[in-house]
Amino acid sequence: MLSRVAPWLASHKDNAAPAGICVRALGGSDTAALRELAAQDPVANVFILAHLQTAGSAAPTTGGAMVLGIFDDGALVGACWAGANLVPVQLDPGFAGLIAAAAHRSGRRYASIFGPAEAVLGLHGQLEELGHSAHEVRPDQPLMTVSGPPAIEPNRELGLGQSADFDRILPACAAMFEEEVGYSPFLGGKEFYSRRVAGLIRQGHSLVHLNADDEVVFKAELGAVTPQVTQVQGVWMNPAYRGLGLSAGYMAAVVELAQKIAPVTSLYVNDYNSRARAAYERVGFREVGTFATVLF
Repeated sequence: MLSRVAPWLASHKDNAAPAGICVRALGGSDTAALRELAAQDPVANVFILAHLQTAGSAAPTTGGAMVLGIFDDGALVGACWAGANLVPVQLDPGFAGLIAAAAHRSGRRYASIFGPAEAVLGLHGQLEELGHSAHEVRPDQPLMTVSGPPAIEPNRELGLGQSADFDRILPACAAMFEEEVGYSPFLGGKEFYSRRVAGLIRQGHSLVHLNADDEVVFKAELGAVTPQVTQVQGVWMNPAYRGLGLSAGYMAAVVELAQKIAPVTSLYVNDYNSRARAAYERVGFREVGTFATVLF
């Protein structure tokens, strides 16, 4: 495998595939191969494994999202989800140019790239050459996991979000999103983001504590879920309760609830967010890799 002229060599600067290598959108018949590829790292690839569990197929979705695959003599050796975001799957950075060219030809606009840092930064560099300018690059995001019970006592006030509380949970989710990426998730309309939040509540993947005044004190979501791994996303503390040392107890409760679904709980965090990293480490999270995110 990969023994021919590789795409990172000087003789291969035009993003044309060398002999035996091809790039194409995956179809239903590629589902087993994609699942096997992603299973090489079930933590880093929880996003695509969760999609396969839900959709049951590697074929393009009705919304036009697809998985681009790199094949070497017919064997799938790397892939990348191409929907609203780009998400590399076991992608050698040397093939970033081939994936970037295919993603560019699709004509889609991508909100972000996220996943293992080397592949993400490789894709970003290639897309930048094709005219895709990034709003922000976060090159170093520790990927952390915990298995087994949390190392500290959980805050038992955290529970599953309820549909009856949607109108309280949605503004908290929007506030988290705006703090994290710098713009409102409602740009262009509220429908898509509202459906996403409502779906997480219905699935039992919204975790929230509402106080006696029905204010959200803390919330998080299980953004990607498989039988082996959950990925925690959207962690947010009400500003009125920050600085009181509450985060670790809430995160311990997140772990406890998440591990009723899967034995490994994962998340990734900005390297500069030292307070969050310290709280996660108190709970028992340990670094297992490095992610990166590029925001367009």
